Amino acid sequence: MLIGIDPILNPDILHALRAMGHGDEIVIADGSFPAETVARRLVRMEASDMPRMLRAVLSVLPIDESEPDPVLGMEVIGEPDTLMPAHRAIEAILGEVTAGAVGLKRIERFAFYERSKQAFAVIATGERLFYGNVIIRKGTVA
Repeated sequence: MLIGIDPILNPDILHALRAMGHGDEIVIADGSFPAETVARRLVRMEASDMPRMLRAVLSVLPIDESEPDPVLGMEVIGEPDTLMPAHRAIEAILGEVTAGAVGLKRIERFAFYERSKQAFAVIATGERLFYGNVIIRKGTVA
């Protein structure tokens, strides 16, 4: 255990977050996400849900606000304007953490998969909500 660090951030996750550079991206994926297929580096954390992991990651990871759309979610198949409970959860957490400065941009499913293939790492959670996937671009610490 470490003081001030959420214990859900295990050594593999902390290593990935610290090793990432400015502009690198990390995926927090739900239980249905093809993590083994797309991940360059895969960290399994099925004991966590996506909101818990997102809060923990954002407690130590700066979001890159120097370019547009630093946080991406997956659009609903065939219904790009539909907001799912997972999308609302992500937006609520972003609102808390960034005081509304960063929002969730959603992209088409296969575009999300392709973007995920370039991510530094994928954290595979046990999230059961549909569309409980998010990509976060790392920023810098002043």
